[in-house]
Amino acid sequence: MPPSKAPLEDLRREIDQIDNQLHDLLMRRAQVVERIGAAKGPGGIFLRPGREAVILRRLMARHTGSLPPGVVVRIWRELVSALTRLQGPFAVAVYAPEDRRGFWDVARDHFGSFVPMTAVNSPVAAVRAVSEGTATVGIVPYPAEDDADPWWRFLVSGDVRTPRIVARLPFGGRGNARGEDRDALAIGLIPHEPTGDDRTLLGIELGGDLSRGRFKDMLESVGLPAVGFCTWHARDPHGASVHLVEVADFVDPQDPRLGALVERLGDIPARVNTIGGYAVPLRLP
Repeated sequence: MPPSKAPLEDLRREIDQIDNQLHDLLMRRAQVVERIGAAKGPGGIFLRPGREAVILRRLMARHTGSLPPGVVVRIWRELVSALTRLQGPFAVAVYAPEDRRGFWDVARDHFGSFVPMTAVNSPVAAVRAVSEGTATVGIVPYPAEDDADPWWRFLVSGDVRTPRIVARLPFGGRGNARGEDRDALAIGLIPHEPTGDDRTLLGIELGGDLSRGRFKDMLESVGLPAVGFCTWHARDPHGASVHLVEVADFVDPQDPRLGALVERLGDIPARVNTIGGYAVPLRLP
């Protein structure tokens, strides 16, 4: 006699019940998000990369079983981004020229399949889109020392309409993204929030000569451990040099360590800007 199909049918019915429960919870989550948007009111900050990072870290800490962690991250990224759109306008400008589409894939994986995205041909165009309000978030390459005309120098400003770095992508692994294996940064008009495991980017303008080794020692001496360093020199030989310093900590614009650094520099003219930061991405198996 052929084996009974009853156990298989029972399992399929169980899956259908689970799907209904999941769907009910998704609809309930959307209702709660709508209430959050109403509570914030017009002009409220609805995009919070730090909060999103904390959510995913918490889920990964409790995750067990055979479902790959990267799949869980992808599901929640799609969910979080879709529901963020319920609270306000949300669009992404991605540095993705015809010959470099990898950042488009990374941005899509992070912000989901239904958030409007526009390709731009230069990182500066992404910065401009955010500054002018045509995009909520811009996606730009992670800084490299050999960038001849780095985009990040345009963030070294005290203007309130200047975007700030808010996230590093990918947050939960590259998946099957095309292109070069270079990370990206997300920029937006959004405050940098502490998450417990953060990096901060400082834009430091120096008006005098200072070796990088001595500069790093000064940073370390005031409690700002530098884990990344890029430098741009103005075309004017007498102009200031601008340094992008990545610090392994959360640094608020009013952090006393910044004032201590200026004092430590002494007679060297200096201006220190916090240009954002990011929650350290997940380290998935």
